Amino acid sequence: MKKPKWVVGKEQAKKARAQETVWLFGLHAVRDALLNPARDRLRLVVTRNAADRLADAIAASGMEPEIVDPRRFDAPLDPGSVHQGAALEVRPLDWGRLEDVCVTAHRVLLLDRVTDPHNVGAILRSAEVFGAGAVIGTRHHSAPETGALAKAASGALERQPYLRVVNLSDAIRALQDMGFIVLGLDGEADRSVDAALEGLRDRPVALVLGAEGPGLREKTRETVDGLVKIGAAGEFGSLNVSNAAAVALYASLNR
Repeated sequence: MKKPKWVVGKEQAKKARAQETVWLFGLHAVRDALLNPARDRLRLVVTRNAADRLADAIAASGMEPEIVDPRRFDAPLDPGSVHQGAALEVRPLDWGRLEDVCVTAHRVLLLDRVTDPHNVGAILRSAEVFGAGAVIGTRHHSAPETGALAKAASGALERQPYLRVVNLSDAIRALQDMGFIVLGLDGEADRSVDAALEGLRDRPVALVLGAEGPGLREKTRETVDGLVKIGAAGEFGSLNVSNAAAVALYASLNR
């Protein structure tokens, strides 16, 4: 029996993802990836100076580095990438199912069309600092795992679960079914994060942040349990999305 086209397309997409590789660069990102036993590592290109600085991590990984002249650094990186003499080809991390990753989490972040890798990298750093169980974006219209994202995350990408789901609203509903209070960040909301969680701090919390400018999509706004804002002094109350994530996570802490 011939498979339906949608089944064939899904299988082809899964196979393509399995073959996908990413070039990480920069001493912090490469070191942490070398030390991450969950990483599938393929090729390590380093200058002699970088190899010396990464000697412990290289030894722990068991990889054989390619030592290159810094004037002829031939890893396929985007021009202008600040690689610090180190680049590592890897396969993207697979953190598993949302339900399995979030089952013991107390806080998670969801990103609605946040596409800038530097913002997502910074959000991963904040998520790690404040103990978030996962950062969840969408498979399309969100920042994929890239060298730029990993460098901005400064190692957090190796430790902080970063999931990309097919449908954000479905992910929100799955978290709600698991007992999460899901709050969307909106500068025009009536309540602050603190006020919305008054008396509910024993519940796990999911915070949804939208792209700078357009904010949350209408479907996302309809699916969350409520909209909240970050209280600000004065008239100017706008924060970069990565700063907003850090402040919102702090405000959601059990205290």
